[in-house]
Amino acid sequence: MRGQHAASNLAGGGLTPRGRLPISTMQDYYTLRAPEYEQVYAKPERQPELQVLRDWVAAQVRGRRVLEVACGTGYWTAVAASSAASINAYDISPATLEVARAKGLGAHVKFELGDAFAPPAGDYDCVLAGFWWSHVPKSRIGEFVSALAAAARPGARLLVFDNVYAPGSSTPISRTDAEGNLYQRRRLADGSNHEVLKNFPARGALHASLGAACSNIDVQFLRYYWHLGADFNAAK
Repeated sequence: MRGQHAASNLAGGGLTPRGRLPISTMQDYYTLRAPEYEQVYAKPERQPELQVLRDWVAAQVRGRRVLEVACGTGYWTAVAASSAASINAYDISPATLEVARAKGLGAHVKFELGDAFAPPAGDYDCVLAGFWWSHVPKSRIGEFVSALAAAARPGARLLVFDNVYAPGSSTPISRTDAEGNLYQRRRLADGSNHEVLKNFPARGALHASLGAACSNIDVQFLRYYWHLGADFNAAK
């Protein structure tokens, strides 16, 4: 899923002399993870909240022309496709897009290759970003929000959802960098090990990040997930 910045990767689980995995990209990580990605939605303790998210997404996009950011394997595209008027979903990984296209979601759904920070412009009245905000470095959040606002029509609806850190269920945090970004070490089925940027923003940080570009910001936190709805400002 997703866009072109830091994850780190080393096959076989070795570490550099300084104890860190060498820098790779999020694109590399999600390309390797594509065949197994949707297993993340199988955790038994998370099923009730995942249903809450599915119901929320389907209701929020109903009848809308949706731009979906970093769509990955199309799991949430499929949810949105049940009620949206149209969806233009994009991702930087051809491997995840191959999985997404194989779902056969209908003529009203289009998938294309693209970077999360350079969304395709169009007459969208809704922007959807699921499980991507957490991968954006803190220093680039403003850039990311501005890019989404510029791609959609004035007053478009913004829908974002992602993970809450849940001890005992979430992958432990491996380190924090100088900017305050958090990282997790993850092992894939092929045996490769990856250090992935994964932030868990607080409610106040989300409001602060969106305040200049959006109004009517509504943030809801559950145990395992958070979701927000907001309206991009009418004037760009």
